[in-house]
Amino acid sequence: MELSIGISPCPNDTFIFEALMSQKLTDNDISFKFVLEDVETLNEMALRQELDITKLSFRAYFEVRRDYIIMNSGSALGFGCGPLLISKSPMTLQDLAGKVIAVPGRWTTANFLLDFALKESIEKEFLVFSEIENAVLSGKCDAGVIIHENRFTYQDKGLHLVQDLGQYWENKTNSPIPLGGIAIKRNISMDIQKKVEKLIRTSLQMAFDHPEAAMPLVSQYSQEMSQEVMKSHIQLYVNEFSLDLGKTGRDAIQYMASQIHDSAKHSDDLALILPN
Repeated sequence: MELSIGISPCPNDTFIFEALMSQKLTDNDISFKFVLEDVETLNEMALRQELDITKLSFRAYFEVRRDYIIMNSGSALGFGCGPLLISKSPMTLQDLAGKVIAVPGRWTTANFLLDFALKESIEKEFLVFSEIENAVLSGKCDAGVIIHENRFTYQDKGLHLVQDLGQYWENKTNSPIPLGGIAIKRNISMDIQKKVEKLIRTSLQMAFDHPEAAMPLVSQYSQEMSQEVMKSHIQLYVNEFSLDLGKTGRDAIQYMASQIHDSAKHSDDLALILPN
């Protein structure tokens, strides 16, 4: 059985899936066709139900939860790893009233966290995450929400932190930030769902056990990112929640679901996460 699976080319995803992508880890019953796209493209593909399995932002997941279910392995959750709201010159949240803010996609968790923290009326410009720093530097946008490796480089470009949106979430909720997860279609049998979940967990454990062996493939997809930034990226976004959400991770996802503006339509008993 061949299953299509979408992940991003970012180091955290390729690190997690390296053993499967390199076919160091295989299964007689399942093969995978990998599709690599940025996370907002994957979010939009999930909305169209184009992939059997996909990485997606948790904000996007709540829009497709009737068709997909989150697996316990492969997610990006944690403390101190949230998106950052940055500007060209020092600003406060209150200074952003009426300003244009660059955001890495309508369906990203970054966009949700911006709304969660910012009460002022703003205008949003939706851009690919890699374009946001330059949009702020050029003056096209007054501020921007950065994710992924940009959080390691923005200060080198003279940009200023307005608000750590992840820290704002943590202070309000005392829970890790649910950034993105790996979802599988509900119409796939439970046996296959559980087998895929186990394969992802095993792939990640292999990368944890032999990190240097995973780095050639990670480097292949990380464009011109330095080894130092790649490793910092992995250390930030890949952790014990990536192996298994656990109760803390599951509770954080449930709480985020309750905070979505249209949460009334999510009030049924449909499970968000694959049962253990």
